[in-house]
Amino acid sequence: MLRRKPFDELLEAFCSSDPTPGGGSASALAGAVGASLLAMVAGLPKTRHAAEEDRPPLDGARAALLALRDTLAELVDADTEAYDRVVAAFRRPKTTDEEKAARAAAVQAAFRGATETPLAVMRACEQAIRHGSVVAARGNSAASSDVQVGLELAAAGLRGARLNVEINLGSLKDATLVAAVKAEVERLTGAAEAGVADARARLA
Repeated sequence: MLRRKPFDELLEAFCSSDPTPGGGSASALAGAVGASLLAMVAGLPKTRHAAEEDRPPLDGARAALLALRDTLAELVDADTEAYDRVVAAFRRPKTTDEEKAARAAAVQAAFRGATETPLAVMRACEQAIRHGSVVAARGNSAASSDVQVGLELAAAGLRGARLNVEINLGSLKDATLVAAVKAEVERLTGAAEAGVADARARLA
């Protein structure tokens, strides 16, 4: 698994000529690091106002961010696995009509999975940004740059995942599913952009 590799080996995997890991896994990784930074600030003993009422919201945000970090770490490998299933589907035999039909069905199923995985990355990154607003408002102001970096990484993860969602949508034939995914992509993107803006305002 990618997430179990030593750091240097992970970098080598990303720069290798193999088709995986690619941008989808990199997007999930960016989101995981962003969530980790935000969780770190949420867990600092000193809060922005040095007030007891800061601690419960920060503790809640930290717990949520740590869970999102773990989800995104799992999605680093899940994205690679989803792409591998697409490749495997295209390699299925297509000599007879039955084989052609089975191959076409497998390809569509694989592309649905390859779309759902980066969509899950988008969801997790948007949630991390949402909790980041709490961290920005109540976390230690001395760590404001860490909050900003965490937000930027989560936003980058979301944008990168969106690119992967959109490129896979072009291969799906289910128009209803495509429309639903496009609507969710727009909603998540808008919510993330608003969340980053809100968090930045709270840091001021």
